[in-house]
Amino acid sequence: GLITKEIASRAVFHGLGGQKVKEYMITDFSTVSPDAPLKEIQDHIVGEGQKLLPVVDGGKLIGGITKTDLLRALHETPSFSPSPLYAKKKFITRLLEERVPPHILDLLRRMGEVGEEMGYRIYAVGGFVRDLLLRRPTHDVDVVVEGDGIRFAQAFGEKTGLKVRIHKKMGTATVLFPNGYRIDVATARMEYYPRPAAPPTVDRGPLKMDLFRRDFTINTLAVQLNPPSFGQLIDFFGAQRDLKEGVIRVLHSLSFVEDPSRIFRALRFEVRFGFQIGKQTQNLIRGAVKMGFVDRLSGARLFAELVLILTEEDPLPIIERMEEFGLLRVLHPRLSLTPFLKGLLRRVGEVIHWYDLLFLEGKYEKWMVYLLAMADPLKEKEVRELSERLALSPRHRKRLLEGRRRALRTMGTLGDMFQRPMEVYRLLSPLEDEVLLYMMAKATKKEVKKAISLFITQWRQTRVSLNGKDLQEMGIPPGPIYREIFERLLEARLEGEVETESDERELVRREFLPSHSKRPTKEKASTSTSP
Repeated sequence: GLITKEIASRAVFHGLGGQKVKEYMITDFSTVSPDAPLKEIQDHIVGEGQKLLPVVDGGKLIGGITKTDLLRALHETPSFSPSPLYAKKKFITRLLEERVPPHILDLLRRMGEVGEEMGYRIYAVGGFVRDLLLRRPTHDVDVVVEGDGIRFAQAFGEKTGLKVRIHKKMGTATVLFPNGYRIDVATARMEYYPRPAAPPTVDRGPLKMDLFRRDFTINTLAVQLNPPSFGQLIDFFGAQRDLKEGVIRVLHSLSFVEDPSRIFRALRFEVRFGFQIGKQTQNLIRGAVKMGFVDRLSGARLFAELVLILTEEDPLPIIERMEEFGLLRVLHPRLSLTPFLKGLLRRVGEVIHWYDLLFLEGKYEKWMVYLLAMADPLKEKEVRELSERLALSPRHRKRLLEGRRRALRTMGTLGDMFQRPMEVYRLLSPLEDEVLLYMMAKATKKEVKKAISLFITQWRQTRVSLNGKDLQEMGIPPGPIYREIFERLLEARLEGEVETESDERELVRREFLPSHSKRPTKEKASTSTSP
């Protein structure tokens, strides 16, 4: 393996001086033989960005070549015609024009023009560029300024009439559009971590250092926006190669020591893009988990990463990887992906897919459905411990704990009762959609699943046509009787006794007006049969 002076110094700074070198050495690197031509050496050092190239003969290390050595050799070998020592300039202007909506592309060009006027270099960076090269939908745009990002954003806002929100502490700003769209602008900066898992200290720096502080090589791409070089792709760390090979790779071996939350992002990206986490990066994940760095993450940061995982299109493969790396126990010591829990999570995915295809009004929080399912095997006390570890807000803690209690209690009642629509309606109406979906996934009885399904798709949309004014016009004075009437009308709607407003009026006349036949007792009214 290889280890640099910088990594060794930072490891000691983080209190890892007693650890074995193998834990943090670079294991994914190229070597050459003593007879290798200069062209091969140049391809490794320049093309792959490898700072030190070991020379190996018969499995034995006999020397090393640095970029300085290569430059000196090329200078002293006039007959050798080298390739450019830095990658050729690559422009993706056509790709931008094909994949980016015209109004966004115009904004990016305008940003470049404003930056050029101010003497700043402006770049679109990160996920926007990554998704562009992957031909995936591009939504959020992050812009980095080699200069004063806040000053640039203010100037851009003045020239375009757009509102700008300033975040002085981090040297960032957000350009806000009337339709809700936003572009985040940041000053190019470098950062260092005062201790493992702690928030970073940030200072200004060049673009390369700004990109180096990012989590994975695939997120280190940039596109210049200034007019002379609009569309030029910047790749310092081999991101294009890793995108082509489908590899998730960290930029240095202390990445997970300094920010363990990157582990969860690695798992998300691996599943989302269908990539593989690189072998060395996997080893670094295991090392960070083994040494307890992930345990040092605050509950708030852990919860934020978990929510992102549980809102992915299919969280189950990510949860499987969390189990593989020993990350579920970080949430709670007794949490593990048993066959039962795996089956429940799979059914949650199926229920959510079914629910989404209904295109119902109103929103639900997908992550809460999955969290209820993940907490299912735990005891009440353990669920409270889980909510404390995740530092859930009082509202979310109440939703998790009470939602779980209500679900278990309601499912028992549903399974035992004769399921008349009105009884199901009364039982399920107080429950949030997240609890209903969790119950539907957990239910083993077909009758219970059917009752919840009918409630979601039909019964809870049932409305009574008459209102208080209508009842007054019919000669019924306001009072507690109104509640009884509306309850009876809703029951009649659900049971199929009435279908129109005229039917409702007739029922009110028959059962609630004194001039008509005697009102039936509740026992008599409840004998109507289910449609």
